[in-house]
Amino acid sequence: MKTSEIRQKFLSFFESKGHQVVASSSLVPANDPTLLFTNAGMVQFKDVFTGKESRPYSRATTAQRCVRAGGKHNDLENVGYTARHHTFFEMLGNFSFGDYFKRDAIHYAWELLTKVYGLPADKLTVTVYQEDDEAYDIWDKEIGVPRERIIRIGDNKGGRYASDNFWQMADTGPCGPCSEVFYDHGPEIWGGPPGSPEEDGDRYIEIWNLVFMQFERSADGTMTPLPSPCVDTGMGLERIAAVLQHVHSNYEIDLFQALIKAAARETGTSDLGNNSLKVIADHIRACSFLIVDGVIPGNEGRGYVLRRIIRRALRHGHKLGQSSLFFHRLVGDLVQQMGQAYPELATQQGRVEHVLRQEEERFSETLEHGIKILDAALADVPEHGVLDGQTLFTLYDTYGFPVDLTADICRERNVNVDLEGFEAAMNQQREQARAAGKFKAAGSLSYSGVDTRFEGYEHLQGLGTVTGLYIDGTSVSSVQAGQAAVVVLDATPFYAESGGQVGDSGVLEGGGVHFRVDDTQKIQSNVFGHHGTLMEGTLTVGDTVDARVDAVRRARTVRNHSATHLMHKALRQVLGDHVQQRGSLVDAEKTRFDFAHDAPMTAQQIAEVERIVNDEVLSNQPANARVMPYDEAVKGGAMALFGEKYGDTVRVLDIGFSRELCGGTHVARTGDIGLFKIVSEGGVAAGVRRVEAITGDNAVRWVQQASDTLAQAAGLLRTQPAGLTERIQQMQGQIKQLERDLDQAKSKLAASAGSDLASQAIAMPGDARLLVANIAGADPKALRGMVDQLKDKLKSAVVLLATVADDKISLVGGVTADLASKVKAGELVSMVAAQIGGKGGGRPEMAMGGGSDIASLPDATASVEAWVRERLA
Repeated sequence: MKTSEIRQKFLSFFESKGHQVVASSSLVPANDPTLLFTNAGMVQFKDVFTGKESRPYSRATTAQRCVRAGGKHNDLENVGYTARHHTFFEMLGNFSFGDYFKRDAIHYAWELLTKVYGLPADKLTVTVYQEDDEAYDIWDKEIGVPRERIIRIGDNKGGRYASDNFWQMADTGPCGPCSEVFYDHGPEIWGGPPGSPEEDGDRYIEIWNLVFMQFERSADGTMTPLPSPCVDTGMGLERIAAVLQHVHSNYEIDLFQALIKAAARETGTSDLGNNSLKVIADHIRACSFLIVDGVIPGNEGRGYVLRRIIRRALRHGHKLGQSSLFFHRLVGDLVQQMGQAYPELATQQGRVEHVLRQEEERFSETLEHGIKILDAALADVPEHGVLDGQTLFTLYDTYGFPVDLTADICRERNVNVDLEGFEAAMNQQREQARAAGKFKAAGSLSYSGVDTRFEGYEHLQGLGTVTGLYIDGTSVSSVQAGQAAVVVLDATPFYAESGGQVGDSGVLEGGGVHFRVDDTQKIQSNVFGHHGTLMEGTLTVGDTVDARVDAVRRARTVRNHSATHLMHKALRQVLGDHVQQRGSLVDAEKTRFDFAHDAPMTAQQIAEVERIVNDEVLSNQPANARVMPYDEAVKGGAMALFGEKYGDTVRVLDIGFSRELCGGTHVARTGDIGLFKIVSEGGVAAGVRRVEAITGDNAVRWVQQASDTLAQAAGLLRTQPAGLTERIQQMQGQIKQLERDLDQAKSKLAASAGSDLASQAIAMPGDARLLVANIAGADPKALRGMVDQLKDKLKSAVVLLATVADDKISLVGGVTADLASKVKAGELVSMVAAQIGGKGGGRPEMAMGGGSDIASLPDATASVEAWVRERLA
């Protein structure tokens, strides 16, 4: 059974059991700062499990793409050397949100494994939590698993509920026992059943984990039964494929074998069992899907992890002898294997290849840079010495220089490497990463009241009842004048920050109360918090207030937001369909829009985007918003934006020629935008550009200021604004001519000074001459020309000239060709520079240097005569 068939049978089975098939979410968790990457199937349902979000279905099934290569879950260094570690993998899962529980979950699992997949029942062993008699009895009395193959796992990690068979989302929150299913590969494979001393062997392999979210754990450890228990399961597609295809390693399944053969083809490797091929095959999946989901190689966060994965793959290509670009050529093979299940991979194939090729080219530069740094480090290490582990780690971690390549270079120079020290530094970094990546619940306010009804699409003013008050994160019943607080209302016209649009500001008033709202943020997905200060009166839970949005600020914000949609469409028209949003910020002053593009925009492209958007503004077309199912919206051409989290029903905004999914506030007609102007464009990361633009009255003020500046500049240059360009070009020509005249004057001055200086040269052994002089006030750039002229005039000579400018000493030394075998200019300048606190060097016949110790200059130049005589003698 092929991997693609296994995936489809799983989804179809649970769909037949009333589950909604939900598409895989992005590898970048939407609006979740607690995770680096999506690392499990339940991530996209986390808010559903915690009660912060609801869905129109109570059963779901997914094939979720996952990455474990950073933070708490980091398998990177094991990939390629074990049978089941991956950076990228697919998690098959079925979920119940307060619907069915243990009985149905267990029955579904057994039916799928034994009936649909056809696994022999006597090959399956299950585990349950020590205290979970309910799950034990279902396996025993209903499924009929022999009791010797139902293993209770106790608190084997220290403390109550600290067990491999007790799952928790975080230190607090939903948790519960779990039941794992293991496949027995047979006695010919070493290993024992779970819970035995030999459990780490490969005979019994876990293939499925059924998590029963049964309790709510409080901060003091109290376990409270959940009113609606849930089910969260996870089965690694690669693991079950290995079982069903009768192989012992995930890398032997059909999908990986195809990628390994492709990697062998591109690296010229004949040994298909080479671990480096496994690394490359694994990493092309992780890298490609991360790029599809908007991650760009960089030096921080997710981009840094992606860069490490790419460079690890390239390093293994280097180990196989491939020094040319190869990694990006594997994307097409990956599309053949997984493009049908994940069509976004196929549609972005060209872009993924381009990003990977760029990174391969950069890595070639990194190798060159790393070798220079390594050379400098090895200069201080004697032959048969040891290059310390911290230097190894710095080269690897900071500069991306492969450790094995460092070791190869050191061996060539008879230098050992401190691998233990490197591992110690690496382990320290891993511990820091685990600590930083440890999941912690978001610091949101604890609120259990009614949701906030948003009325701000139609109105900027309305009545709302106070349903929650918070001071410094603590729930209170009332707020006094002068206190900063967060106010929750049952209904509000205030827009809460999301989708790149900032939250509204304004006032809440009524009954002697005046609360200034500075910002509006979401406490939960449907609960709005009004952040601000109570200026007058006492505000109490249950009070009714008149909520009024700052209309001027909102109007400016919606103009910028609507213009962003038009600009996004225009950018795709002008630059290409590869343009995708990578972030945005819309406020009353501007719209800031980040997008995927690999080159700076030209002035012509910027002008064309402005023209297209302003044409849409002038057309004065109405904006139209509709709510519809997500799948229907996407099929209808609506663009879903990177980094945004969408539910099953979405709001689709048609404005001008743009159609996007958007929950923000917008103008009624495109003409309300007024005027659109791009004010800046630049790069923010590899492959990511940023434009900032303004609209309406802000754009009018900008144009007026630009016009005033143009008029002032024209006045200063004694021309009209229309003739300003021509006038500037004339001035540039005049300046260039003046610079040429100045250079000629300096050359003449140098020639004159050279003639005078030549008479100061002193005789040296063998008819040679020596000239050492300090030229006060000379241009440091002119010294070299003076030295050349003096050498020509003196015929056989050593010349050293110095000058002081801006508290810095410049040195130029020259030696005629007949003397260069005895006196080298580079050594001469280095000797003098060392005495004045500087450095110098160069070729035997010409060298330059400098320093800053002006007081030592006379003694330093005085030492030259004896130094030269000694070499000429």
